[in-house]
Amino acid sequence: MSDPLPPPYPPDNERLADIETYLTVHLTYVRQVRAAEARRCQIQQRTAPPPPPPYRLQRGLDAARAVVRVHLGDSAMAKKAPGVDDLTARRALVEGVEACAVCRPDTELGLIDGWRTSPPLRLRSSGRTAGR
Repeated sequence: MSDPLPPPYPPDNERLADIETYLTVHLTYVRQVRAAEARRCQIQQRTAPPPPPPYRLQRGLDAARAVVRVHLGDSAMAKKAPGVDDLTARRALVEGVEACAVCRPDTELGLIDGWRTSPPLRLRSSGRTAGR
């Protein structure tokens, strides 16, 4: 038979105590670093601003506060305007609300002058066009 491998640690108690102290110090350091990283991640998640809405509706200054312009959500022209989804923005553009000339939300939505830029839908049963 082969000789057994030598033990990985020294046999005397004094050196084992030194190794235990060394490992305890490193374990404490690793735990502190992990706790600090977890706190940093929690703070970052709490303080991260929410993403901007996809579109914004700018309202007029008159008494009616009617919608006057549609903007992209990250447009600097309408930072305080309420955010809306793409369906609401598309509906507003089709109903005649002006698109911002700077950020061009109508192009982003695939609309030009209130009409779709994609080809009209074909009905399978009759071959007539729909959607324009």
